[in-house]
Amino acid sequence: MRVEIWSDIACPWCYVGKARFDKALAAFPHRDRIEVVHRSFELDPARPKGDPELVLPMLAKKYGMSEAQAAEAERNLGQNAAAEGLPYLTEGRDHGSTFDMHRLLHLAKARGRQDELLAVLYRANFAETATVFGDDERLVALAVEAGLEETEAREVLADAQRYAAEVRADERAATELGASGVPFFVLDRRYGVSGAQPADVFTQALTQAWESHVPASGLAIPAGAEGGEACGPDGCEVPKN
Repeated sequence: MRVEIWSDIACPWCYVGKARFDKALAAFPHRDRIEVVHRSFELDPARPKGDPELVLPMLAKKYGMSEAQAAEAERNLGQNAAAEGLPYLTEGRDHGSTFDMHRLLHLAKARGRQDELLAVLYRANFAETATVFGDDERLVALAVEAGLEETEAREVLADAQRYAAEVRADERAATELGASGVPFFVLDRRYGVSGAQPADVFTQALTQAWESHVPASGLAIPAGAEGGEACGPDGCEVPKN
C-alpha cells in the first residue's frame, strides 16, 4: 500500500506530523509493505529564491499579531515538537523559498534517499541556525549528508528546470485531491488525513486503509482524523497552550 504525504520544509506542523506518522508506521504490523512517497507543496510559491526573512516578523505580519505574541506561538510549537522528541529553535530561524529543496527531494526519490533528505532538511531548518534558503552550498552539503552524490546535487541546483515539472505536478495533484494545507496524507489514494494528527489517529487510518478493499469515489476521511493542525497559504495554525 502506498502512503503519499504532501508537505513543505518550511511547515512546522509537517515536521511534527511526520514524526507522529513515523511513530505510527513503526508500530504498524504491515509496515514492510507500506511505500511512503513524499510530495511537494510550497506554502509560499511566489517567494523568489534568495529572499528569506526572519520567522517572528513574518508571523507577526501574516497573523496581525505582535512579535511577542509570535514568539509565544513559536514557543508553543516548540513544546509540540519536543513532545515528539524533535529539536526546535524558537528564535533566530528564517523563512524563504523551498522550491530548490523540493527539486532536490525529487532527485532523492529517484535515488531512493527521499526520506533521508527530508529528515535532514527538516533538522537543518527547524533545529539549526544556518539558513537553508538560497544557500546552494549548504543545500549541497545537506544532500551529501543524506546520501546523494555531490556532483548530481550541484547539477540539479544549477538548472532551475531539473525536476521543476515534478514539483508542479505534485502541487496540481494536491489541488485535485482537495488539499488546501499541509501536512496532507493520502493512503492508497482512497483515504485522506489532514494535519499533524496524533500517532494513534495515523494508526487507525493505516489499519482502516489496509483492511478496506472497496474503491471509493474521491477521498474518504477515516473516523477520528478530522481537523489536525496544518499550514496553508495564509499561514500555520497557532498552537494553543
